[in-house]
Amino acid sequence: MSRFEDAAFGEGHDHIFLGAAHEENERRTWMVIALCSAMMVAEIVGGSLFGSLALVADGLHMSTHAGAMLIAALAYTYARRHATDTRFVFGTGKLGDLAGFTSAIVLAMIALLIGYEAVSRFFAPVPIRFGEAIPIAVVGLLVNLASVWLLSGDHHGHSHGHDHAHAHAEEAQRIFGNAGVFAVSIFEDDVPPVFRIKPETASSKLHADAVSITTIRPDGTRQTFAFADRGGYLESKEDIPEPHAFQAVVRLPDGEHRIEFEEHEHDHDDAHAAASRDHNIRSAYIHVMADAAVSVLAIIGLLLARAFGWLWMDPLAGVIGALVIANWSWGLMRDTGGTLLDMSPDRRMAENVRHVIEDNGDTVLDLHVWRVGPGHLSAVVSVVTRDAQRSPSFYHAALRRFKGLSHVTVEVNPTHATA
Repeated sequence: MSRFEDAAFGEGHDHIFLGAAHEENERRTWMVIALCSAMMVAEIVGGSLFGSLALVADGLHMSTHAGAMLIAALAYTYARRHATDTRFVFGTGKLGDLAGFTSAIVLAMIALLIGYEAVSRFFAPVPIRFGEAIPIAVVGLLVNLASVWLLSGDHHGHSHGHDHAHAHAEEAQRIFGNAGVFAVSIFEDDVPPVFRIKPETASSKLHADAVSITTIRPDGTRQTFAFADRGGYLESKEDIPEPHAFQAVVRLPDGEHRIEFEEHEHDHDDAHAAASRDHNIRSAYIHVMADAAVSVLAIIGLLLARAFGWLWMDPLAGVIGALVIANWSWGLMRDTGGTLLDMSPDRRMAENVRHVIEDNGDTVLDLHVWRVGPGHLSAVVSVVTRDAQRSPSFYHAALRRFKGLSHVTVEVNPTHATA
């Protein structure tokens, strides 16, 4: 008879899967709304008092800008206030992705409108009042730059956990032996670091049982690591304690090879960064960046049109701006849509979960890993084991090492139950 158990780790214990900077990003978004709203009121009132239609028009444009920010701000507020609402089975962490997807559609519509207007002006040019248009574009750019500065602190949404990769291909130590050429590296992908040995020549082959690494630290401490075959490379079964500065004695079938490892700065891993990214603040950031880009293009087009009489430069700048916004919109729509459809953002996490379980002699029947919020992944695992004493709690303990895995459901099937 199968047994299953549901568990949440760390911050996700109560199914609260909000991003690490949720409240800070919420405050930043409301600040941008206040800035845009103040600018909107100033432009509409000023334009009405001084009879400037261009100023009123830009004020109305700023109102759409504030409205787009409002989507992000309300999503943050609602997600925070309903984070413990049991009606949301996996919390409200994905509400930001829904808001981001909505913003992406709004951006796409804005790109279409700008493109349509720009193309229309190619065939039917309109007089441009440069004395008003250029200063307004400059003021709009300054407001957008201030908004970019307010939102730029965490628009990528990196988590502040231990989520970095030590070794890339160029940092690997290479061993040239009778069995071929091998790259030895320290790998860490949201898990405690491990050794990896990868053959670099077609004839290079190793059996895991015939390989080991012994680390010798400056204080004389030694530790020996056994290896498992991962299909294409070998990986140590034991974790490597910090710091990663030591001499490593690599034992291969042809003898021992000594290499040195030094501690390096850590770089964020792209896959984990994608899983941790806050798409709501990203959508707000893209909105202000798009507006800033359009302002820059507009200023350039207006200056060239006034200096050389090239009235076509203004609509050309509009077409370029529309294409840039459309490209950003598509990227945001693709990423947020993937999250809403439970597309796995980090395939390595699924691979690591599988390895941890199968290293214990069990078999993974089914495995699903998906994102439930910025920096939070959930997993459902079905395991077949020959050890009748292994309960779901055993696997929860083994998987607790994955810092980005906030929620795990495990089903255990003894072998006799599957026969």
